[in-house]
Amino acid sequence: MPKDPRPLRKLGFLTIGLFDEHDPAAGHEATLRLIELGERLGFDSAWVRHRHLQFGISSPIAVLAAASQRTRRIELGTAVIPLGWENPLRLAEDLATVDILSGGRLNAGVSVGPPMNWEHVKHALYPDTADLEDFSYQRVRRLLGFVRGEPASTFKGTIGFEVFSDRVQPHSPGLASRIWYGGGSLRSARWAGEQGINLLTSSVVKAEESEDFTEIQLSHIRTFRAHHPDGEAARVSQGLVVIPTDSADRAQRAKYRAYVEMRTPRTKAPQGPARMVFSPDLLGSSDEIAERLLGHAAYREVDEVAFALPFTFEYEDYEQILTDIATKLGPALGWRPST
Repeated sequence: MPKDPRPLRKLGFLTIGLFDEHDPAAGHEATLRLIELGERLGFDSAWVRHRHLQFGISSPIAVLAAASQRTRRIELGTAVIPLGWENPLRLAEDLATVDILSGGRLNAGVSVGPPMNWEHVKHALYPDTADLEDFSYQRVRRLLGFVRGEPASTFKGTIGFEVFSDRVQPHSPGLASRIWYGGGSLRSARWAGEQGINLLTSSVVKAEESEDFTEIQLSHIRTFRAHHPDGEAARVSQGLVVIPTDSADRAQRAKYRAYVEMRTPRTKAPQGPARMVFSPDLLGSSDEIAERLLGHAAYREVDEVAFALPFTFEYEDYEQILTDIATKLGPALGWRPST
């Protein structure tokens, strides 16, 4: 028998933060305005993607530091920071700083693996150590250790007038419980559970034991919880692309439909050597989307979501979509806005 859906407890959204190469300030400002809008609408969280050498947010921590000063309640997340581009010790300092500035509202999502386009960027990123870098889960373990307060130095004490700590400063005690792993494979789901961290599962998964997206995602969630110390209470957030049209005008509906139709072919079969499976975008009225979600076996296992906004829309489109999610879709799923 299928599980009854869990009541939707936390509603979030995710944006890539696109900008014009010749006017990047406007795009970054639009992202900050979206986060402010999300707080006004009662969303529980706002998440930003991470894009290097592209025209999307390359420094989510800097953007979220700015957002922390323009909001007071909404949680702020990264989905996800690819650790192949980062030094775990330095990143731990940045994460803790933003968590302190935000009053403990940061959710840090990370992933591992070589940087995208590795052959083209390795000499700029790691000119002397490219062949020695470890892009395995060990990079997450190092970050977790530093965030949890494990020693980062063999020295602690005073030199002259300067005082030195042996662990990352500032230290934010609650941050470790808000580290998320963005996993798309069964191995990653199990590993994240064994580490006792949280799991971000998106609209892309790896075809291993099945080619059906819902079946694959469901197996990831159950495997994660089976290996997590908190069991069924372990936190999982699902991030599908959701486009409600309740208050959209005719032009917006046509744009949204064209966007979904363009992306639908890739959902028919596993893509590329890695055999990645994409979930179809959910387009329609809030009632129609709610019905599809409530019948989605993986959605029925979670009580947190961070719905992904389409990549290429305008601010006015995002405003309409977020407003419909907060005022119509969320309530249809049993969610209530935060105040």
